[in-house]
Amino acid sequence: MRSVALSPATREHALGALAATTEPGGELDVLVVGGGVVGSGSALDAATRGLAVGLVEARDFASGTSSRSSKLIHGGLRYLEMLDFRLVAEALQERGLLIQKLAPHLIKPVPFVYPLQGRGWERLYAGSGVALYDTLGLLSGRARGVPHHRHLTRRGARRIVPALKKDALVGALQYYDAQVDDARHTMFIARTAAAYGAQVASRARVVGLLKEGERVVGAQVHDLESGRVFDVRARQVVNATGVWTDETQALAGERGQFHVRASKGIHLVVPRDRIRSESGLILRTEKSVLFIIPWGRHWIIGTTDTDWALDLAHPAASAADIQYLLDHVNAVIAPALTQEDVEGVYAGLRPLLSGESESTSKLSREHAVAHTVPGLVVIAGGKYTTYRVMAKDAIDAAVNALETVNGKKVPKSVTDDIPLLGAEGYHALWNARSQLARRSGLHEARIEHLLDRYGSLIHEVLALIEDDPTLREPLAGASDHIRAEAVYAVSHEGARHLDDVLARRTRISIATFDRGIGAAEEVARLVAPVLGWSDEQVAREVEHYLKRVEAERESQRMPDDETADAARMGAPEIVPVR
Repeated sequence: MRSVALSPATREHALGALAATTEPGGELDVLVVGGGVVGSGSALDAATRGLAVGLVEARDFASGTSSRSSKLIHGGLRYLEMLDFRLVAEALQERGLLIQKLAPHLIKPVPFVYPLQGRGWERLYAGSGVALYDTLGLLSGRARGVPHHRHLTRRGARRIVPALKKDALVGALQYYDAQVDDARHTMFIARTAAAYGAQVASRARVVGLLKEGERVVGAQVHDLESGRVFDVRARQVVNATGVWTDETQALAGERGQFHVRASKGIHLVVPRDRIRSESGLILRTEKSVLFIIPWGRHWIIGTTDTDWALDLAHPAASAADIQYLLDHVNAVIAPALTQEDVEGVYAGLRPLLSGESESTSKLSREHAVAHTVPGLVVIAGGKYTTYRVMAKDAIDAAVNALETVNGKKVPKSVTDDIPLLGAEGYHALWNARSQLARRSGLHEARIEHLLDRYGSLIHEVLALIEDDPTLREPLAGASDHIRAEAVYAVSHEGARHLDDVLARRTRISIATFDRGIGAAEEVARLVAPVLGWSDEQVAREVEHYLKRVEAERESQRMPDDETADAARMGAPEIVPVR
């Protein structure tokens, strides 16, 4: 499969192609609205069926929920307690598929220790659950892709996790799931869709739906970079906008058949040396579960699960949210974590199907698909792990309405057999990483870092270094990354603004104590030539980023959701100089 760069030129070509759909015979088969993991997956599913596809995203790919998850690919152990065996089995099948075939460069097995606090009954109960979890993974028809669980004594558990307090457990279980850099994975899906012919554009907001009678026949799109507004015609429109589902649905003048309720989850990022452990941890809380997840040289701690009815674009973490996580973690580990240990904080919203339950933690994580009006398919709910199944179901619904394309029946979904860009050849390159290091002049650890971010597309990054050797140097304010990664983010990965690079193509915004402030100026100067920025735009980008960081820090000092939201809204969206 050819690699397609999500470059500025590619975006312009895509916008031109989308605008041309109003010409005779030019309409798309499917227009997908929303560039999160489900929308990007829907575009890939449709493109690989041979359909003419467009994908538009109002901000950056994965800028909403899909960059703010717990970064786990998992079956959901807690859903076994809800007896939701089908959801767990489906998710475990997808986990195995992703690890072994679709994205081995981005998704890796990760161990978790589950401390037991009750004798006898709890080991039997939890052990049976984890055994069933493993069994469902096998019965899915695909190998698990992760090791089998095992039982641990208290001493054995504390050997793996020395940070555990002695009185916090009587024994433990260790099992495996998988983790993902969610924002990069979503971007790779969108980029793979482009490689199969989809017209993909970020910073392209749908501001209206086109209708002929009762039928939706396309959308009105606002290019936020140029200010241009144009129509896109399509035989079917897919609304995959997550927590914005109801808002997008309202553009059709209909209430819809179901509604989405937003649940806020926050996560903390702390340095790896602050928790002595060789494994992740999963802990029970009075409301849900708490994960301590290894993340390179860091730990991710999360999550909360609270109703959110404020700004959807920038959910804010309050001081109360942060303290809640610290209190629960400190109940079982020593030495205790403090506010000063927190490098980064991020908050995301889960798009849950609205139900009768008063608690968001009890709302369904299953998804629903509906043809709410002719020509408009809505997909909502679900969980990150099952994005491919959700995308398939959404496009199945669109195809059922299309019936035929060019007089031929539309093929079934094939995305279970379509590796993402960077997947093919990854294992061979990993085995040859020492040779790659020698040839490139980079340290082998740096090559490993690049392979786990780009897979077999590493050659495109190394080609930038060959053309400009200064790009091999680490970023001054974020030495985990080299300068070439910033340039590649805008030349190949669709990043349009400084925030896109620091918050999603890299995780500098949450993985450094200064939240990326020290890297902002350097990164802006590096990407300016590719994006055609003037000195004025460079200054605006840096100023906007600094204001964003300050607004987030201020919100995290606020006592509750309302005051935190008001503080976070102090940093408006970036507007390009036109």
